[in-house]
This record gives sequence, structure tokens and C-alpha cells, in this order.
Amino acid sequence: MRRPAALPLLFATLSLLAGCKSPCRELSERFCDCVDRYQRTLCLQNVAARERDLEPTEEQLDVCEQRLSTCNIDPEDRTTCDILRTDEGKDACGLAR
Repeated sequence: MRRPAALPLLFATLSLLAGCKSPCRELSERFCDCVDRYQRTLCLQNVAARERDLEPTEEQLDVCEQRLSTCNIDPEDRTTCDILRTDEGKDACGLAR
């Protein structure tokens, strides 16, 4: 009886943990949606490693949060990656200098 109840609890816990990403990590992962499929896993691993090594300030987190609302990359539609080729798109996604 315990085994069937444990699986939904495990999945619920993993789902909650997956939702605990910083806005900067979420923004970085959007860029990973634009690399070739075979490079995506490595890109996501690099993003996770960087997050472990660098802790963003509150100010940086706020900027990333703002960029999440303007960086419209859809992982289901690779043509949305074209936004990164324009100055406006780079600015919207936080890539402009």
C-alpha cells in the first residue's frame, strides 16, 4: 500500500523543485532552446553549473525577471529564436551591451 502512495509524492516533490529556478536561470535556459538539439543537454548543464558557481544579486534577479517578460522564445517554435538576430531582440533578452 505504501509504494503506490510514494510515487505520486515523489513526483510532486520533484515538480516543486523544478519550479524553484531563479529568473536568471530560466532566462539562460531560453537560450538553450535555440541551440541544436544535440547541444541542448550540454547547454542546460552549463547553465546549472554557472548557477551553482555564481549567485546573482537582487538587482540582477530583478533584471532577469524583467527580461523574462520581454524575451519571447518558444521552445516549440524555433523560428522565435530569430529574435536573437536583431538589436531589439538582443535587448529584450538581455544580450545587448
